Amino acid sequence: MQKYEELLLALRKVIRAIDLYSKQLNKYAGLTGPQLLIMREISAAEGITASAVAQHITLSPATVSNIIERLEHRELIHRHRSDKDKRRVALYLTEQGQMLLENAPQPLQEHFIEKFCALDDWEQSQLLSSMQRIANMMDAERLDAAPVLEVGSYQTRSKN
Repeated sequence: MQKYEELLLALRKVIRAIDLYSKQLNKYAGLTGPQLLIMREISAAEGITASAVAQHITLSPATVSNIIERLEHRELIHRHRSDKDKRRVALYLTEQGQMLLENAPQPLQEHFIEKFCALDDWEQSQLLSSMQRIANMMDAERLDAAPVLEVGSYQTRSKN
């Protein structure tokens, strides 16, 4: 097997692991990875704005706005317009949202982060450099991506 074939196989295994986790998360919690990430941000900083959430999780404001609409429709979050500044809309978890978040599994990346942090600095740097180069080789460096591990078709993700 050529080295590039081995690398592509390893990438497919990573994508498959992320896909299996995403399906498990959706089955047990009824949430997608980005939805879980946004709910965790709202829980951590009650009253946060949608634009601040987008900045923290590195997703576009439009993507975050669509996800927030879906979460609000499911009555997992609610918005509150400021009395002092009508332009400011704060986000809060509902009681139902808080209960769902408490029972939801941890994002896949937390397990990854624990293992990654256990590596020596040089190895962390080597892995980071290699993945950045792979992203560049795949012309993916400008793609909208959150620090949450999730895959799926474009149509599936756009429904978040």
